[in-house]
Amino acid sequence: MKARKLAVEGAIEFTPHAFPDDRGLFLSPFQEEAFTEAHGAPLFRVAQTNHSVSRRGVVRGIHFTTTPPGTAKYVYCARGKALDIVVDIRTGSPTFGAWDTVLMDQRDHRTSYFPVGVGHAFVALEDDTVMSYMLSGSYVAEHELALSVLDPALGLPLTAGEPLLSARDRAAPTLAEARERGLLPDYARCREIESAHHSPVSPQVPGPHNERPLP
Repeated sequence: MKARKLAVEGAIEFTPHAFPDDRGLFLSPFQEEAFTEAHGAPLFRVAQTNHSVSRRGVVRGIHFTTTPPGTAKYVYCARGKALDIVVDIRTGSPTFGAWDTVLMDQRDHRTSYFPVGVGHAFVALEDDTVMSYMLSGSYVAEHELALSVLDPALGLPLTAGEPLLSARDRAAPTLAEARERGLLPDYARCREIESAHHSPVSPQVPGPHNERPLP
């Protein structure tokens, strides 16, 4: 599995190896060893998994969780094609205001890790695009906030034409407006919470590592 650090501090893209044969395809979207090497700690304790289905042109986000409690995400596109977007909205972060993208499809099968406190959005590029998430915290409606994906100051790379947004996302404030209202997470506090979300490295039994499927 290959890892690439994104322009937002703490966010990582992963690309697993795929093993096609005459039956179909096998791959492992999450691998603890590769994640720990790239991140420095094992994946967070998973509190919840989410699954969304979107038609082409749907844009979800920019969503984030108030911190505390804060939530980290590991995201995978299980079907279809999406442009996944991470935005650094953590005040005091060395990359505050920066964003990056990961093209998720059924050719490269990329995944993304997003640390506590960042904003997340995606654009569905095909009908019936399925996005799957592992989350470090459970969903609590009052903790979930949104920023405008149309914020001209961010200039996010959305698809041509009018994006399909929920009423909540269309009415969301810009990054500057949210900062003025004191809604944005604090970078130092996010780092503290993220450290607490990650479990200690479990002992490993010595032996060969092989991600290939059994015959």
